[in-house]
Amino acid sequence: MASDVDRIHKEFTDLIEFLASNGEISLRSSADDAFRKVLTISAASYFEHVLTGIVMEFVEETVSAETMITALVRNRVVSRQYHTWFTWDAKNANGFFGMFGDGFKAHMTALVKATPDLDRAIKAFLELGEGRNMLAHQNFAAFAMQKTSDEIFKLYQDAMPFIESVRTELRVCSQKLKPAAAVPVAASAGEPDPSASPDRT
Repeated sequence: MASDVDRIHKEFTDLIEFLASNGEISLRSSADDAFRKVLTISAASYFEHVLTGIVMEFVEETVSAETMITALVRNRVVSRQYHTWFTWDAKNANGFFGMFGDGFKAHMTALVKATPDLDRAIKAFLELGEGRNMLAHQNFAAFAMQKTSDEIFKLYQDAMPFIESVRTELRVCSQKLKPAAAVPVAASAGEPDPSASPDRT
């Protein structure tokens, strides 16, 4: 299903094509400059919205939506903390994976190593996040974007598998790391069974 990022991309693309076809070269250039900035922030913000939702959904499934732990995670880990989850100028998401413990970090590190598309998705995701930060903190109006609108949209498309892998692999790894249920040991011959009712005769 198309997201709001897809919608914005289509609307701006139509606008730029309209301006070009009507000879509005200067306006087309201005619109394209604004479009690239808006597309970068829109894609990165969309990923923040989806990824924080995935994390909260996983927590609620795991510990129940009505617990104090859920509130703790929402207030101290998710709300206004997303920017701390990643090192945006890095080439991997190991810090994010490590938030869920060494088991999940090892699981995802192995998966990324074995899946080139996932590695590429993480790099695209981080590049969009870094672009968002640069726009927010380095004079948005004057900031010169280096990538074309098509290249930015391609980063958005390339990053999607990372988001979906987090949704899936949190649950896969959680099941894998669950301790096996304890199996009662049968009493040896001649030993009393502690669970048996006492002889009242």
